[in-house]
Parts: sequence; C-alpha cells; structure tokens
Amino acid sequence: MRPAHALIDLDALRHNYQLAKGLSGRRAFAVLKANAYGHGALECAQALADDADAFAVACIEEALELRAAGINQPILLLEGWFEASELPLIVEHQLWSVVHHHRQVQDLLGAQLGAPLHIWLKLDSGMHRVGFEPAEYASTWQQLERSQNVASMTSMTHFSRADEPATGRTEEQLATFKRATQNLNGPTSLCNSPGVLAWPQAHGDWLRPGIMLYGVTPFEFDQDIAARLRPVMQLQSKVIAVRELPTGEPIGYGSRFITQRPTRVGVVAMGYADGYPRHAVDGTPVLVDGQRSQIIGRVSMDMLTLDLTDLPQSGLGSDVLLWGEGLSASEVARHAGTIAYQLFCNLNRVPRRFISSSSSFST
Repeated sequence: MRPAHALIDLDALRHNYQLAKGLSGRRAFAVLKANAYGHGALECAQALADDADAFAVACIEEALELRAAGINQPILLLEGWFEASELPLIVEHQLWSVVHHHRQVQDLLGAQLGAPLHIWLKLDSGMHRVGFEPAEYASTWQQLERSQNVASMTSMTHFSRADEPATGRTEEQLATFKRATQNLNGPTSLCNSPGVLAWPQAHGDWLRPGIMLYGVTPFEFDQDIAARLRPVMQLQSKVIAVRELPTGEPIGYGSRFITQRPTRVGVVAMGYADGYPRHAVDGTPVLVDGQRSQIIGRVSMDMLTLDLTDLPQSGLGSDVLLWGEGLSASEVARHAGTIAYQLFCNLNRVPRRFISSSSSFST
C-alpha cells in the first residue's frame, strides 16, 4: 500500500476543544466546516460528542451528513440557507441558522414552518463580508423577534484582524458591536480562534473556535496560550527511492534545483495530487526519521524530492513527516505562500487514520 496518509489524533482534538472552552467557561461550538478543516468531520464530531456544546458547519449539506450519522448536538449553519426550500429541512433536523442578509429575513418571515427556528443574526461590524449594517441591525432584530417563526435570537459578528492585536481593528469592531446591540436582549457570539485566544473581553456567551481545534496557532508570533495547542494531524509518508547525484545535476520538473555538491536525493510518496502544495519552494522543511531536512526540486503530482545528504542513516523506507508534531503546518505553509487552513483542506486522496485512547476510534 502507498505509505502516504494523515494520522488524526482525536485525543489532541479533545484537548484543544477543552483548552478553548476553559479560557472563558462559556459555551463553545466545535467548528467542523470543510470536512473539519480536512480532518474528517464525522470522526471529529463523534470524538467530541461528549464534550462539545454544539457544532458549526458552513451549509446544510454538511449538517445533514452529521445528522445522518447520528450526531444529535445542536448544529449551526454559519452561512444560513441559500434557498427558502431548505427551511423545512432545517426545521426537520432541528438545525440552528445564521441570518446575514435581507432575502433570508424575507424567506423566514414568509414561511409556513412546523416549528420556530433558533436564529443567529449576523452584524457586519467591519469585516465587510456578510452581515447587516449597524444602522439597520436593531430594526432587523426586532422584526425577526416578533415573528412566530423565531424561537430565539443570538447576536453575532466576526473579527477580521483578531490575529493582529496591535492594529486596533478588533477594538473598533467590538465597540461597533456593543453600540449596535446595546438595547437588545439575548446571548452573543463574537470570537473565532484568535478572538478566543487573545481577546477575553470579547468572549461573549458562545465561542466559535475553528483552526485552533486542529492544533494550529492563528498568529504569526509566539502566543502563550496558543503554545498549549496540540497538532491533530500528522501528514506522513516514506522514502521510496534514493538517488546519488554529482554536483551540477538538475532535479525535477523545470530543473529548478541544481545540486551544489554531491547529493543524496530521497524520493517521497507525496505530491500535489495528495494536496501537498505544488508551490513549496526549495528549502521547505520536512522531518526524516525525526531529523530536519528540506525539499529540493519542484513537487510533482505523486512525489517530491528531498535532501538526504546530511542524514546518512536515512534512506529507503525512512519515515517522513510533512507536517505535524515537531513541524507545524504553519511553517510549511509559509514556504508555500499559503496558510495551514488551505493545506489541510486540500488533502484530497490521502487516507485518514484515526487514533484515540477510545478504542472505538483506534485504527
């Protein structure tokens, strides 16, 4: 069997969720959108079933997969519904929904529903992506609050630069949120992962940790609490061939890398078809048998090449860690001009193997 795989540590996932929730003692979603950031939404939901207050996904398709698998916790649709025809399914499966634009308001007010919905009304406090303007927020809230189709209301917003505490932007958004909601009753939800970690004054009633659940810091600087996160994914493979090349030889497509010394080249079963970033530059770090090495030459569809010259004990069959414990996905992402979120979500064909102290998840 091809050795490339992603090892998912569900104990680390639970640790990270408890860390997030413990920072405020408030309720916390486990955000599972995009297949749990590429980690496996169903398995992650099952692992958190005894811990999570609720789950959050992007759309109803993701929610229905969880419901079909027996996940009974509340599930929030972060983008709400896209067509009014989804409303009966939202009622049937007891989903919670964000409302972030006027058409959704009109859909809800005009619907004949079997039961009222729990609504999370989104304020655009400065992200300028989705949400209602501050000047119209209170009136929209009151309009929905009067509807028999609404069971409860929660006010929410989303921070655009909470991972950059020195900019002042989060303080501005927090002040806007407070002004827009000051006369409204109901719980609040403001914080994504950097908000959870760095903005305790904004925690509100519901936290929405995302990337931090999977063990990745959202910051470009050292942050004490983020340092306590545990990586959930170990992307692993093996060396499947070794070449000895003299000085001056090109490696890979386009001859991007030319050997500057006699070089032992290790070939690894991992490529961009698996989701490893094609744009990873020469020098992108990897761990071989626990020792640091680097990519040399372009990443191919199914293989990549690395430098084994200074690792004489490593060779055919050696273990290769592309990211995980000891090598953060964020560091790899920087070498590829992207972010860890995209690395995880791009893992297309790599099989996931789940491990946990709970025997029901062990493989």
